[in-house]
Amino acid sequence: MNTSLEIPEVARCPFCDYLTGARPFTILTRDSLTATLVTREQRGAGHLLVIPVQHRPTLLDLTRDEASAVMASVTSAARAVTLAYQSEGLAVWQNNGVPAHQTIPHVHFHVAGTLPEGGTEWDEVDEASIAETDVIAEKLRPFIA
Repeated sequence: MNTSLEIPEVARCPFCDYLTGARPFTILTRDSLTATLVTREQRGAGHLLVIPVQHRPTLLDLTRDEASAVMASVTSAARAVTLAYQSEGLAVWQNNGVPAHQTIPHVHFHVAGTLPEGGTEWDEVDEASIAETDVIAEKLRPFIA
């Protein structure tokens, strides 16, 4: 495990809880190495999170196979968001360590179509309900490879 970065501290990893079903969350896809989640903080059109199934705090902690699988899932998510929302732009971002604004110590890539006015929302956003994120998943599902 990488120890050179300042990792955020949490009592329990929420992403691990989502994957085990301990906490409800909309999971769009899942295989043995990755999962794609519909985030409740919709900062762009069809905002998704791509994560490794195994708990890995940062990008630097991924195995080679996980890194390849995560990038393939990011590409699939990006394609689905772009097609489902007819986005004119696409944002993909990822943070490692507290100084880089990482808040959950489980590596995750954000994938979101840009908003009609451009960019994505960086300020506070309303938290979507599970019912709302389920609707987003259904819109994206036909476009997931």
